[in-house]
Amino acid sequence: MSYRLGVDVGGTFTDVLLVDEDSGATWRAKTASTPADQAVGVLTGIERVCADAGISMAEVASVLHGTTVATNAILEGKGATVGLVTTRGFRQVLQIARSFVPGGLAGWIIWPKPEPLADLEDTVEVDERIASDGSVVRPLDDADVRAALERLSRRGIQALAVSLINSFADAAHERRIREIAADVLPGVPVSLSSDVLPELREYERTLTTVANGYVQPQVDRYVRHLSQGLREGGVAGELSILRSDGGLQSAGAAVSAPVTMLLSGPAGGVTGAVWVAEQCGFRDLITFDMGGTSTDVALVRDLSPRIGRETKVGDLTVRASSVDIRTVGAGGGSIAHVPELTRALRVGPQSAGADPGPAAYGKGGVDPTVTDADVVLGYLPSSLAGGEITLDAEASRAAVGKVAEAMGLDSPEAAAAGIVDIVNENMLGGLRLVSVQQGFDPRDFALVAFGGAGPLHANALGRLTGAWPVIVPPSPGVLCALGDATTSRRDESARTVLRRFGQLDDAELVQILRELADDAGERLAAQGLARAEQTVGYQVDVRYHGQGFEIPVAVDPAWLDGDDGRAGGGSSALAELGTAFDAEHDRLFSFLLDVDHELVNARATVTGPRPDVTPVHLDPGDGDPREALVSEAPVHVGGERVTASVYDRARLRAGDVVRGPAIVTEMDSTTLVLPGHVATVHASGSLLITPVEG
Repeated sequence: MSYRLGVDVGGTFTDVLLVDEDSGATWRAKTASTPADQAVGVLTGIERVCADAGISMAEVASVLHGTTVATNAILEGKGATVGLVTTRGFRQVLQIARSFVPGGLAGWIIWPKPEPLADLEDTVEVDERIASDGSVVRPLDDADVRAALERLSRRGIQALAVSLINSFADAAHERRIREIAADVLPGVPVSLSSDVLPELREYERTLTTVANGYVQPQVDRYVRHLSQGLREGGVAGELSILRSDGGLQSAGAAVSAPVTMLLSGPAGGVTGAVWVAEQCGFRDLITFDMGGTSTDVALVRDLSPRIGRETKVGDLTVRASSVDIRTVGAGGGSIAHVPELTRALRVGPQSAGADPGPAAYGKGGVDPTVTDADVVLGYLPSSLAGGEITLDAEASRAAVGKVAEAMGLDSPEAAAAGIVDIVNENMLGGLRLVSVQQGFDPRDFALVAFGGAGPLHANALGRLTGAWPVIVPPSPGVLCALGDATTSRRDESARTVLRRFGQLDDAELVQILRELADDAGERLAAQGLARAEQTVGYQVDVRYHGQGFEIPVAVDPAWLDGDDGRAGGGSSALAELGTAFDAEHDRLFSFLLDVDHELVNARATVTGPRPDVTPVHLDPGDGDPREALVSEAPVHVGGERVTASVYDRARLRAGDVVRGPAIVTEMDSTTLVLPGHVATVHASGSLLITPVEG
């Protein structure tokens, strides 16, 4: 037998899921994350789950890993010192940036402009110039390049980014600089914009290339350390890293292009949520992943996550494909506080994290957190993570009591209810960003709740959004690891075209897209994925001629079936693209223009087959969950003290109906069913929460 491991590292916990590839049986482990070195927590979790399954680590055939190493390097400002090489005259490209300031009216007054990832002192210019059509205007001067790189060498840079004007049209000058850098800066990793983002717009291309270099050394160290630990533990299987767009790449590819994994961790959760929703018969869903530090939300239509062309981490926005995930600084560890000036309760975005964690963890934390509020309200059992963490209820009451005292409330329960209400409203804002703001009604979607804290707040979020049913999957605390274990290989090639439809024919479009598919397919083939197992998808960026922005449009492969781009003698591919673009433009902006369309960028995405995981099939029950009833416990809901039934989820059967108020416990998470709602156990193991009325 062979086994596959899914590993997800969060801000508070590291989740590991072991899958028997023959029987589909699974084992799970949850251990505290180790922020100083994530590999320590990962290896601890792997050792534990292998011991639980009674196997040696040598039997693990592959390790599929979602990591936040690159993300944390950006958020914490702990990346490499990056040297930047640009075309003469463009040295301040990062400082000029784009004239956009986040925030409301007069936001520029209080918005601190983030410092570029490459200092101006570490930016050099070289003599060269390539035109937008790829012709050489001014040849590259090798001596000038060598002198510039020697200056950067004296500055002690740890990574080099090369972004020359119009290099997307011809990469020859950038490649020559890389050859010279190998001699002048031996051992320093080099990122070329023509490799990282071969598209127009020099600022976005430069920023993305610099970000790639900024996180590359740290990602390289982490991957090498983890790979070494796996080998020493006996794991001979391959290590693969999750991309931001939900696909897998080899560890080597991840080190070469770490900017593609900035949202590696959250993307795994979306993949897992899609798999769970499909088992329950739902194709349109909103994912709600609430962990200890933050909450990630995304929207999925017809089982396909929305893939955006930008990845946003903190104040940094780079041009890289990623699942359209929005992150809110609200989690189980979010700290509640009452500012002296306003005396109004605030929750987050500061988090107690894994160390020291909430006061309930008994590890020295004294600040009141969302987890402490849940303990005070009676929503959490006496221990978490399968007994790894024992909760200190008195410490939680003392911490939340400080909020009650600061606000003049008569009990810790009143303060705890306020904390929970506010964090729920904060997360509602994130859910509206991916639904209402994008033109979608959340009432048309199911809400899939996971993460260690998600099921505890899911019922309340369903009530706030009107998204029913709320789906709580089996083992919701390790669903991101399940997503890692059930995703497929993926790679992408892109090219700037910049041609009006009137200047382009279908045959040229087909040729461009197929060349890009061949390019991405060759890279995946080099990673061991045979061409016969590859599936190709196409996407293009289209705009009206004269517009300054474009909209991604998916290309139906059927449009490209004929040699001339016509499918069975029907409309041309360009005509179909124009119609699809008009429909999306009208949906987003409610107007159309009577001008020619323009093709800006073209992309081909190549994926491999999705690994199989045998779905859970519960034995049928009679609708009465009494066999799973463990106890009854007092809880505070809606300002009242009521008695909730406590159930052991492992003993529930298909068709059982759990009526609120109720608490459903399991190793890695706790589900709260509010009064006036019921949770029906689906045959796949998920809980489907709906209001009693309707």
